Amino acid sequence: MRRFLPVLVLVAPLTLGGCLYRQPIFQGNLMEQRSVAQLEVGMNRRQVLALLGSPSVSDPFRRDRWDYVASERRGHGEAEVKIFTVFFEGDVVSRWEGEFFPEADSAIAREQVQRFGPNLRRDNENRPRRGE
Repeated sequence: MRRFLPVLVLVAPLTLGGCLYRQPIFQGNLMEQRSVAQLEVGMNRRQVLALLGSPSVSDPFRRDRWDYVASERRGHGEAEVKIFTVFFEGDVVSRWEGEFFPEADSAIAREQVQRFGPNLRRDNENRPRRGE
């Protein structure tokens, strides 16, 4: 038993350290504010698909709407869910409503760089050097 005590003392903090920090989790469609700002009444489905991407939910019984669902969970708290809906009349956009996480991708990147430091090479460092 005394042989395992030093090993336990070394392993326990490493094992329990993973319980303290929880990575923020985003799931679903993360849309950018500038993409939603470009949405216009009268756009066809193809244009909306190119602008916002594929919808999370495309109900076969209600073909007049596309739902973009996204959720965010930070730490040990509850998940926050936001739904952005685009409504169609025929094949063109008639209106839209709901909420989304604006610039979530950029916010995640900034937060991770602040927390853990930059771990990726900068653009000018990505170019291959002569002789490589």
